[in-house]
Amino acid sequence: MNFVECHDEPIHIPGYIQSFGYLIGIDAATHSINFFSENIRDIFKLENFELLFGKKVTDFPELFKSILESDIFSDLEANTARENVTYFDKIFVENQQYHFSVFRTGDNIFLEFEKVQENPHKRINNKYDNFYIIDNEQEIWDQLLSTLSKIVNYDRMMIYKFMMDGSGKVIAEKTNNELESYMGLHYPESDIPRQARELYLKKRKRIFSDVYSEPVKLVSRKNETVDLTFAASRAMSPIHGQYVKNSGASSSFSVSIIIEDHLWGLVTCQNSEAKHIDLEDRVQAGIFTALAANAYSSFKSKKELDYQLALNEKASQLKSEFLKYNTLFESLVENISKIKDLPEADGLAIISHQDIVKEGLTPTNSAIEKIVEWAHENTNESMYVSRNFLKKYRHDLDINENTAGIIIYFIDRDKNELLIWFRKEFDEHIKWAGNPEKTIGVFSQNGEEKHIISPRTSFHAFTENIKGSSKRWDSRNISAAHAIRDVILETSHKQYTVIKQLNEELKQVNEELDSFSYTISHDLGTPLTVMKLNAQMLLNSLTDGSDKSKRKINSIIEEIDNMAVMMHDVLQLSRAKHSEIELEVIQTESTILKIAENAKMTFDSPASEVIIKNCPDVLADKTMLHQVFLNIINNAVKYSSHKEEPKVIIEGLVQGDFVMYSISDNGIGIPEEEKHKMFKIFNRMDNAKKFKGNGVGLSIVYRIMKRIGGNVDYESNKEGTCFFLTFKKPYI
Repeated sequence: MNFVECHDEPIHIPGYIQSFGYLIGIDAATHSINFFSENIRDIFKLENFELLFGKKVTDFPELFKSILESDIFSDLEANTARENVTYFDKIFVENQQYHFSVFRTGDNIFLEFEKVQENPHKRINNKYDNFYIIDNEQEIWDQLLSTLSKIVNYDRMMIYKFMMDGSGKVIAEKTNNELESYMGLHYPESDIPRQARELYLKKRKRIFSDVYSEPVKLVSRKNETVDLTFAASRAMSPIHGQYVKNSGASSSFSVSIIIEDHLWGLVTCQNSEAKHIDLEDRVQAGIFTALAANAYSSFKSKKELDYQLALNEKASQLKSEFLKYNTLFESLVENISKIKDLPEADGLAIISHQDIVKEGLTPTNSAIEKIVEWAHENTNESMYVSRNFLKKYRHDLDINENTAGIIIYFIDRDKNELLIWFRKEFDEHIKWAGNPEKTIGVFSQNGEEKHIISPRTSFHAFTENIKGSSKRWDSRNISAAHAIRDVILETSHKQYTVIKQLNEELKQVNEELDSFSYTISHDLGTPLTVMKLNAQMLLNSLTDGSDKSKRKINSIIEEIDNMAVMMHDVLQLSRAKHSEIELEVIQTESTILKIAENAKMTFDSPASEVIIKNCPDVLADKTMLHQVFLNIINNAVKYSSHKEEPKVIIEGLVQGDFVMYSISDNGIGIPEEEKHKMFKIFNRMDNAKKFKGNGVGLSIVYRIMKRIGGNVDYESNKEGTCFFLTFKKPYI
């Protein structure tokens, strides 16, 4: 059984032409006649047309006199030097005027004829070609239909725009007011299948004068198929013919809208009765359509230029903002709203290592983490774009309606640095021109029965609801994302250069600071001791002194002690960075117990309950380990000492190749907004100002833990704080 689907139908070689046309085909090399349409006998009177095969047109000077006298035939070699370029003329045969066209396709030269048909209703003046003064997309197409109606005047005339998926939409329409409107209706991709779109790109004007007329067979000397792609009278495919009939039309005419060498859309005309348009009018319709297409292209180019200029200005401003900060992450976070808005997104997530910063409508952090994992595994390019991400991965990634559309940009895969833009679900309603379902039909051609996918018969509008998708990311949105990418790349390079220079300067400054740390610890230690002794002696000598004087001297002694502690801490910080380390297996319990007892005395908090649970051995440097536990346990006791029932819990757990100690307290807690600067030197929280300290201890802990291959982190709320110290596990 022969079976033909719409996409497979060989519509360029139907073997027939329409009844309004006449065709003679000659060999491009020998000029001998290879084929002709059966109706050619209606123009040229010859008893037996089979005699033409193998002969030349010039062999029949009387029969083909009008052809031989035509300018385009007398210069046939020049006019057919390039393929598929058509030349036109008019000839008379027995008092009847015909349009005469010549073109070459492959090895055949086509001589095509059709009767000249006057159009008494045509009314054209120069105002109709002023498309370039229109500054509105819709008005351009409305103006084109208005112009063409003065030439071809079909019952229904439409501008049909192809969508990215091959489907189409009617974006402009002009009818005789007796037909229902198709404006805004969508047509499935299968209505104009792939090979039909390819032909529309090659042959830009196509008329079916009468879908009910019988096609005219081509008679070929070589009994081979003839490529009729560029023949104006090429017969329609049976599938398309049935489609036009099902729509209630008897005639159709279309002109391709070509923009930047792509088939952008069609001017599609339908008439309830059979209707033929003269060749000159069809050519003129093509010219006006090309003018409108050029005007639209110019309009879009101008709009695109305006947009790009505005985008460049915004990108330049964004670049200036980025350079105000020392790190890329800070630059991104401080400009998160602008970065979100440039591609017209509803939400944005900035991911850097394990940190997630969000703006606008976004999924949960856990969902974002799943999306990041998916992106690492399933995308290779630096940028991934989808408008139906929710539809595809709703259940796999546990995402919600805020994640229907997505743009993922990897800044650095290895560092897990990326941006993710989100668009919410768009409840889209598409009005289709009829149910696109099709059935199998049967037709006969050349005595051979063939089965085809029959065109749909329903053209009543119905609405389809599309779920799981966002509004489409258009070219402007993608350009905006690319502009942000370029800003990141450029500023990252500048920041890298600046940071490299700063690092060199910082290295020199650190060396000077380290030297200064040792100097103040050594050289200032003695004067401070002398000052304290003198102050204490002075205090003891004031046996009869006033309380005010004693308070002042005690204040001096206290400040001297604070200065000594600060000098000691700065020295320890320097040592934590530069001291030689020697990792060994250390038993921690006795150290922790001693530090805890001393802390209760140091901070005058005998009521503090210090609970010490399991204390597994760790791999660390003995001196540095003492510094770490000293600072963390002291802080826990100190900041919980003002509670009615102060409590500190210390516990170590073995986790794989590491040992994690948790030191929790029920103290004042750490505000969330302070988290990013917790381990910076001299940082003190606002709620800790009533406690003694200088903000150096946690910096010492942070440096030591990094040097011995561990880590420090914490969790905190209003009920207290828990620090986590991760050490290497000793090898047994």
